[in-house]
Amino acid sequence: MSDLAYRRILLKLSGEALMGDEDYGIDPKVISRLAHEVIGAQQAGAEVALVIGGGNIFRGAGLAAAGMDRVTGDHMGMLATIINALAMQDALEKLGASCRVLSAIRINQVCEDYIRRRAVRHLEKGRIVICAAGTGNPFFTTDSGAALRAIEIGADLLLKATKVDGVYDRDPKKHPDATRFDSLSYDDVLSRDLQVMDTAAFALCRDASLPIRIFDMSQPGQLHRILRGEAIGTLVSSAA
Repeated sequence: MSDLAYRRILLKLSGEALMGDEDYGIDPKVISRLAHEVIGAQQAGAEVALVIGGGNIFRGAGLAAAGMDRVTGDHMGMLATIINALAMQDALEKLGASCRVLSAIRINQVCEDYIRRRAVRHLEKGRIVICAAGTGNPFFTTDSGAALRAIEIGADLLLKATKVDGVYDRDPKKHPDATRFDSLSYDDVLSRDLQVMDTAAFALCRDASLPIRIFDMSQPGQLHRILRGEAIGTLVSSAA
């Protein structure tokens, strides 16, 4: 573990990341590849926690905009994250890893309740921990859930996996001349309204001085390179 820059990390994956090239649901090949990456990070000596969104199955905010009750929609979104967490647990266990899913809402027949001390103990015992159901409250995204859980478990770094290789001043898919930032401060992100994570998540990380690295996990080996301290993607921190 001595060659790692980070001892304990929390990796935030979007639900869409599990779809691959599909329009809906979970691509088995994609989730298997992601599981290999996560296990590789753990075998390198890191303690790894995950938060996975639910957008590949259900987006509560989207249906709320179409007329559904927002609280109901958000609760449905929390259930979608539990489905994804169980799928990732299965993928990890098939590769021989020990994994626990901890839910912010009570659903004891399929996974454990989230308790901070329990999550930390699982990590210390060498288990991968997947924190599901966001914060357990409506009106908060899984980005906020990831920031909160990372702070609670004492993570050294919050990793946000996206489809691009960092944070840009404009959408690089629409603007080929967009500029990528190597590093940003929390206040830079908030003042520029760079919507990589939601405002509440950035504010939580800023108050706790928790660094965030935004990177493209579709490139094999990126996670391990970050753990070794390589400057992959964009780092958001108080020192930027």
